[in-house]
Order: sequence, then structure tokens, then C-alpha cells
Amino acid sequence: MGIPFFPGEMGAWTSDMLIAQITDIHLGFEPDNPAEFNRKRLDRVLRTFEEMERRPDLIIASGDLVDRGDVDSYRRLRIALDGCQIPVFPCLGNHDARASFRRIFPDFEMPDGFLQYGLDAGPLRILVLDTLEEGRHGGGYCPARARWLKERIADEPERPTVLVLHHPPVETGIGWMTSLPDEHWIVRLRDALSGAHNIVGMLCGHIHRQMTTIWEGRVLTVCASSAPQVALDLSTIDADRPDNRAMIVADPPAFALHLWTGDRLVSHFDVAEDHVTLARYDVRMQPLVATLMAEGRGD
Repeated sequence: MGIPFFPGEMGAWTSDMLIAQITDIHLGFEPDNPAEFNRKRLDRVLRTFEEMERRPDLIIASGDLVDRGDVDSYRRLRIALDGCQIPVFPCLGNHDARASFRRIFPDFEMPDGFLQYGLDAGPLRILVLDTLEEGRHGGGYCPARARWLKERIADEPERPTVLVLHHPPVETGIGWMTSLPDEHWIVRLRDALSGAHNIVGMLCGHIHRQMTTIWEGRVLTVCASSAPQVALDLSTIDADRPDNRAMIVADPPAFALHLWTGDRLVSHFDVAEDHVTLARYDVRMQPLVATLMAEGRGD
């Protein structure tokens, strides 16, 4: 489909692969600050990926790439990604704007005007969906987008497929950051996926918190944000009565790593900060490692 690999080069595929996910970057929250907080947080995450012993094969950026949908923020995002040696593939969220995005990233095809595309990732197929409904905080999915998805599913109905979309189509328990199961866009997405048995995972953002659930029999994971995160509070919230609860917290910038093992997607979550190391794999730990691995082989 002519999807560009940028800025890194795609390596040779193996039977397993490692997908990194970043989300809710919100670049341009401080539009007049070239060294803004969110840019520094993004840089920390990208640097973490590049310093890994096993680098991810690709990076999915699952929406809210910028904060205000302006061209200048997308330009700064492109500059931030230009130094990355791992290919990055974007998805749009509710803070994004298609026209501004396309001015800076013109190589992406946008069928019917939406940023939806398929990625041939060796052992996997990745379908990036566009749930942006401009002017709305929550998701959207119109008949044209749903038709595109049904056609792509029908193209390769048996191939293991990962779906990427910004908005998780589920209730989250966080009342001001949730969707309801009978929303029109969720019903339309559900219908588009009816009968699809090859979806091995759904990767989302938007909530600014790590979350895992099952939706329509499919594993759905939400990656926490690289920008500041939403406070975990599952108590009822009243839209008419502010109660001084915490809403946004400055937890470290987060990311996810999704390992395709050949038959399933295994998701791990971490933050881009230095960890306090309590043990290392040295000669003292070698007997334990050898024993555990032997047990795993059934020795």
C-alpha cells in the first residue's frame, strides 16, 4: 500500500518480532517552548528503545501525536523522529488533525481521507485504524472506515493480525475517560470485525494509563502515555460537582513492548527511567538461571 518506513530501516523478519508502542505524546502542549516537557519525555522513550540489547523491530505511535493539531507541532514531531533508527508508524487520536498531519507526513495514503493502512510486518499483519472524530474527545468510526476494515480483513482472513486504534472501545472505570458499549462508533467497529477470527491483539492509547481487558473475545491492551498520565481513581465522578481529586500525575514516560512469539502476542509495560538494580546475571546468579531454564525445557 506504499506505506513509508521512517526514519529507520526495516530489518529482516524472523518468526518472532518485537513491536514497541508509544502513545499520547502531546507534542506542542507548550507551543512556544522548543525544549518542552513532553518533547523531553518522548526523547527519553526513544532513547530507551535504541539502547535495548534487543531493539524493537518497529514502533507504533498510537495517537495524540501532538496536542493542538497544528502544523508546527507535527513539524517538530518529525524532527524528533528523524534521529530514531527504528521505523515509526503513526496512528491518529482526538488531539490530532488530518490536514495538518498530511502536510508534514505526505507519504501516507489516506483512503477516503482517513489515516488507515495495513503494514506487512513479516509474521504479522498490522492494521492501523483512524478513530479520530474531529471536534470530539471520544472516538468515531464512520461507514467508510468500517468498509475499509471489512475489506482488509477479507483480504487475508487467516493471517494473524494486530489492530492499532487510539480509542479503546470499552468502559474503563475512569468516568471522565471512558466509552460506553452502545456508542455508534463502537457498534460499527464491532460489526466490521464480526466473524474475524484472526485478530491476535488490539493496541490502544487515549487513557494515559496501562490497562488490559477483553473486548468481543479479543485481548485489548492500552499503553500508558509518554506525556503525563491520568491518575488512577475508579470512584464515581460527578460532572456537576468538582471534588478536588487528582486528575493528571507526572509519572515517568511510559511505553509498551509487544512480543509476537509465533503463536501469540505477549505485552510488557515499562517506564523510561533508571531502575534500581538489585541483582545482575553474574556467576552467583548463573545456577538459578540454568535451573529455571532447564525446568522450562522439561529437563
